[in-house]
Amino acid sequence: MRSSEATRIYFDRAADQLDLSENMRRLLLTARREVQVQIPVEMDSGDLTTFIGYRVQHNNARGPMKGGLRYHPQVDLDEVRALASLMTWKTAVVNIPYGGAKGGISLDASTLSIRELERVTRRFVDAIHDLFGPDVDIPAPDMGTTPEVMAWIMNQYGKYHGFSPACVTGKPVEYHGIPGRDEATGRGVGSLTLKLLSRLGRPLPGTTVAIQGFGNVGSHTAKYLHDAECRIVAVSDAFGGFHRAEGLDVLELHRYINAHSGKLEGFPGGDRLTNAELLAMECDVLIPAALGGVLTQANAALVRAPIIVEAANAPIEPEADAIFDERGITVLPDILANAGGVTASWFEWVQNRQYYQWGLNRVRQELDRILGEAFEQVWQLSMSRKVPLRTAAYMLGVGRVGRATVLGGVE
Repeated sequence: MRSSEATRIYFDRAADQLDLSENMRRLLLTARREVQVQIPVEMDSGDLTTFIGYRVQHNNARGPMKGGLRYHPQVDLDEVRALASLMTWKTAVVNIPYGGAKGGISLDASTLSIRELERVTRRFVDAIHDLFGPDVDIPAPDMGTTPEVMAWIMNQYGKYHGFSPACVTGKPVEYHGIPGRDEATGRGVGSLTLKLLSRLGRPLPGTTVAIQGFGNVGSHTAKYLHDAECRIVAVSDAFGGFHRAEGLDVLELHRYINAHSGKLEGFPGGDRLTNAELLAMECDVLIPAALGGVLTQANAALVRAPIIVEAANAPIEPEADAIFDERGITVLPDILANAGGVTASWFEWVQNRQYYQWGLNRVRQELDRILGEAFEQVWQLSMSRKVPLRTAAYMLGVGRVGRATVLGGVE
């Protein structure tokens, strides 16, 4: 199933609950603009390579469009289109004044030198600089991109439009970023996991957690939950994973990946397991924090965790989601669970516009407050309408965008 088809299924469930007309559904689903650009770059070898870049600007009814920029070999227009619409609903769920967008370049960043990656990034900005900006569309980091990439974007954009730090978020703290942005998505996942456990009446100390993906999001999630006395029993990355029934030493995991180029391979503090084994292992909470589409109709029956928290974008395919619902497995959906990143990006954008920086404590306090309020609204809607948390989150987000569209008018 294509990414956009999966997103449409979830949208339609919410639209049915909201009794939206066909015309409104078509309007809300259709992207305002879809851009595909050619990026010819001279490589270090002297050869000319052409990459393909995408930017989909989905909806701006509630404010400037916002969304990450990912560098990955599997990036294509359909995936970017689906993720852009997810951003529209996500920003509305946490009630920040943004619409949704997404971008990407089809490449494997690990095969490019830093100089090559910088040239690709700057050429991409050259191609689309007149289509984004602080009042139109604000990119941010995503899979395969870093704060340094965001710094290149700001610098290149400034060559055309002058000093404009708010044109992109997720920048290094030393280059108009904010403290706490790098941890925000993982912190949000951890915070919302604790709120969900509390609502389900599950004691926190000793709760067993398995996390697929130990990049920025997964590693910060693990640290947050470990500090809350949860037991991280398994983690993995693209090269495999490790488990320990008594709980892995999360601090040692962080030290290890920092010393080994971000990879878990060779970690001595646990027993080896595959990503497939991690998804099927017995634990209280399963957190897919890597690629989308890892939980499918083929492996849904193997999942033994009673709670799944979607730290990644679209890690559960609709067929698997239906199976989990039938089995009584609680799923905290991506458009709420991983909204910490875009929320902190909003903080950065606000501060860039004001030329004023918050401290780390305020960033964390505001992040926890906004996500906490959104969780309670989704939970109450789920209980009152007797629908899964995913449908409730979509109802909240789609409803807000629909109302803003009507209030703003369509002419």
